[in-house]
Amino acid sequence: MTGLLPHIGSLASGPRDAITDVAGVTVGHHTLADGDVQTGVTVVRPHAGDAYRDKVPAAAVVLNGFGKSVGLVQVAELGVLETPIALTNTFSVPAVAQAQIRQCIVANPGCGRELPTVNPLVFECNDGYLNDIQRMAVEERHYLQAHDACGVDVEQGAVGAGRGMSCFGLKGGIGSASRRVDGGHTVGALVLANFGKLPQLVVAGQPVGRQLAARADGSDSGAEKGSIILLLATDAPLDARQLRRLALRAGAGLARTGSVFGHGSGDIALAFSTAYTVPHLPQRPMPAVAMLHEARMDALFQAAADSCEQAIVHALWHAVPVTGRDGHRRDALADLLGGWPSLQGPTA
Repeated sequence: MTGLLPHIGSLASGPRDAITDVAGVTVGHHTLADGDVQTGVTVVRPHAGDAYRDKVPAAAVVLNGFGKSVGLVQVAELGVLETPIALTNTFSVPAVAQAQIRQCIVANPGCGRELPTVNPLVFECNDGYLNDIQRMAVEERHYLQAHDACGVDVEQGAVGAGRGMSCFGLKGGIGSASRRVDGGHTVGALVLANFGKLPQLVVAGQPVGRQLAARADGSDSGAEKGSIILLLATDAPLDARQLRRLALRAGAGLARTGSVFGHGSGDIALAFSTAYTVPHLPQRPMPAVAMLHEARMDALFQAAADSCEQAIVHALWHAVPVTGRDGHRRDALADLLGGWPSLQGPTA
């Protein structure tokens, strides 16, 4: 059935069609699935070292600011990451941020004393329809387990932070994809998809949501109350200003799936480069890196848009049905489509 999944755009994907096609990037999950608790943590590591000591250039764009993420102010000011990137549910942001701070202190005992404090970076979406978010079930150990589970094989769908997420009224969650461009560079995307209303869903330009809503003999008239986090990694040598430009193109891929960046949707994109690191200690030399020329960024922009769109489709496609809090249920897109021939085409 996965052969029916369309390939978005004309660019080739990497061998895994995942964010980990950018060398050095790894992803890990810890999933909590027990009755009314349907949630978890996902961690993206930009490299295998200590991100506090060897920072990664990055920039973020807020497409719609109905969100409660932690760490974006300093990213905007300094243009670097200094922890792994964590994803979780809205009410678990403080617990995961504290876990990141403690993790940094263990590795760097001077943090917050003779060394500067660390900037935790935690993104969130509200999974309260399927998950009893008031339970605040995510603990420090769950972040650490997701961190230690990081690897190059990316599990997708209803896993980690994506366990309780909904997307277009269906089961959403974690999705990932990648695209290669001429010149040898790769752009990889990972999304936490928790947005949209079913009639809005578009897959590879086809109004799949309208057809599914009509088949269900009804429509969703309620307000959108979701969010999406879009992460982009690239091995292209870009500075923070250029990475902000790249992050903005995530919105193009998001819009193609039918999103209108609704009032209650926290839509945030972040891009980072693995081409170089910025040393924490001033005694170490700053990197001497030739940045990519602006005129060569259009291919990266296309790769960002296409990989984000593909990652959203993957999040829907790989999800399984989940029943959670108070018997609430979300069905899986792949189950509803079955062998629907209208999605056949170039395969991912």
